[in-house]
Amino acid sequence: MGKTRMEAFSDGVLAIIITIMVLELKVPHGATLETLVPLVPVFFSYVLSFLYVGIYWNNHHHMLHACSKVTGGVLWANLHLLFWLSLLPFATGWMGENHFATIPSAMYGLVLLAAGVAYWILQQTIIASQGEHSKLRQAVGSDWKGKLSPLLYLLGIAITFFDATLAQVVYVAVALLWLIPDRRIERTVHGEA
Repeated sequence: MGKTRMEAFSDGVLAIIITIMVLELKVPHGATLETLVPLVPVFFSYVLSFLYVGIYWNNHHHMLHACSKVTGGVLWANLHLLFWLSLLPFATGWMGENHFATIPSAMYGLVLLAAGVAYWILQQTIIASQGEHSKLRQAVGSDWKGKLSPLLYLLGIAITFFDATLAQVVYVAVALLWLIPDRRIERTVHGEA
């Protein structure tokens, strides 16, 4: 089976996720800068989640670029990832509306953790379906980012119960870790050393 349909569906779901998140940004009642102050946590939550969706979209695109075919297992693993990402608008809104309170911030971290694990499962499912000489397997190598991220999410979730602001710093750090361009897949697919 070709991968085009799965890519188009995934792109559509991610676009809807971003749309839902932006619709949660409510227009303030008032025309002064002071009316924006209560929206700062909501806006920060939106920016962080938009960044995460963008990172997943970018990495998903590159991962599928290294994929030659799609199996039923890959389709289900992809749906699993999209499920967890679809919970991001809820977790984002809850955390922002409650000014980074402990439980909403922990839930946000849990959604990020589940999405990270789901992405890893999708990656491993693609590698298994491509066989022993998978381009994706060659590209990811030791995958230190993929191994470090869940540990940092768990750390962020635990820290939330002591200092929710510090937990946000951890969530931002993981996003920044993935924001740095990773050219491994491009180099592998295009035959560069």
